Amino acid sequence: MEPRTCAAHRFASPASGHGTVLSSRLLPRLIWSRSTRCAASSLRGSVARRRSRFSTLMTTAYNTGSPDLVDFNWDDLGFQLVPTDFMYLMRCSSDGVFTKGELVPYGPIELNPAAAVLNYGQGLLEGLRAHRKGDGSILLFRPQENALRMRIGADRLCMPAPSVEQFLEAVKLTVLANKRWVPPTGKGSLYIRPQLIGSGAILGVAPAPEYTFIVFVCPVGHYFKDGLSPISLLTEEEYHRAAPGGTGDIKTIGNYASVVSAQRRAREKGHSDVLYLDPVHNKFVEEVSSCNIFMVKGNVISTPLLTGTILPGITRKSVIGIAQNLGFQVEERNITIDELLGADEVFCTGTAVVLSPVGTITYRERKVEYGKNQEAGVVSQQLYAAFTAIQKGLLEDSMGWTLQLN
Repeated sequence: MEPRTCAAHRFASPASGHGTVLSSRLLPRLIWSRSTRCAASSLRGSVARRRSRFSTLMTTAYNTGSPDLVDFNWDDLGFQLVPTDFMYLMRCSSDGVFTKGELVPYGPIELNPAAAVLNYGQGLLEGLRAHRKGDGSILLFRPQENALRMRIGADRLCMPAPSVEQFLEAVKLTVLANKRWVPPTGKGSLYIRPQLIGSGAILGVAPAPEYTFIVFVCPVGHYFKDGLSPISLLTEEEYHRAAPGGTGDIKTIGNYASVVSAQRRAREKGHSDVLYLDPVHNKFVEEVSSCNIFMVKGNVISTPLLTGTILPGITRKSVIGIAQNLGFQVEERNITIDELLGADEVFCTGTAVVLSPVGTITYRERKVEYGKNQEAGVVSQQLYAAFTAIQKGLLEDSMGWTLQLN
């Protein structure tokens, strides 16, 4: 039994052969006009039959405004969950073929307690952003890279994955269905979270018999509470984020649960996040909890070499390309903690943090400060400006990285 939307129409990929396909012009207006009725609708299949009280109240509380923009206090937007209108679901069975993807009202999904994702962590996630331009159109940033990275991770975890085309179609439909939740220009962005989980029930350690692909979205502001102010990192020596031969280079869900303890300890001491070292020698820099790290020394920008324990970040890859175009020498190599402490500037990159300058790093009770008066370094500012200008459509995208949704 498959889930369905509460509206009379179903929204599906043209390639799926199921449901009614609406134009991008009609879709947001239709969804807005029906969103109040959808808030309490029942769903079939693995979608919960009644949305949680919290989700329903949150959605209806902001169910005002216009078809293009919800009535919301955008100035107070941080990085926390704000339930939106719709999410996307698509399933596949043991044949490995994903079909019948469709939009359903945002809310809980139903899982068997024996689901592989709950028992054995067979799951992946992705993250990307959508920005609203001044003309009202919406830009996605390098979504093909996310689709490809999910497929690489799925292969590592013995999971079938949506094709690149299916991934892109799901992201586009979900963003357009929630268009009114894309913040106004300059007020934030729409964070897009694709997930691939082993939803089928299984008792032994083995690939799941069924998989579910999910896409939900949420408007967000800055990841760190102080916005673009330089952050403080605490170097971790007891715990390690990943090990050689493990899964540190894919976005499996288990990679993030393992950093919470060290991250909490760091924040209790007044730091923003944790800097991890390699698990073999305990001296080479790897990455921060959820982002890559760079150092600047003169005209040289260096970042840790991808050796299988570090996530190949899409923002990381983009910043490398931008830096090279700006005339910087970029090196991907092993970087010792001592080298990092002697850098002119240090910054982090990631979908959530974008490009965040580092103000201090603490290592074995030694605290090193970068820059003056807790301000971002010149190179960090230059790279941030160049990167976000492309991401937000403020400059011509000569790299071909953005995808516009009209």
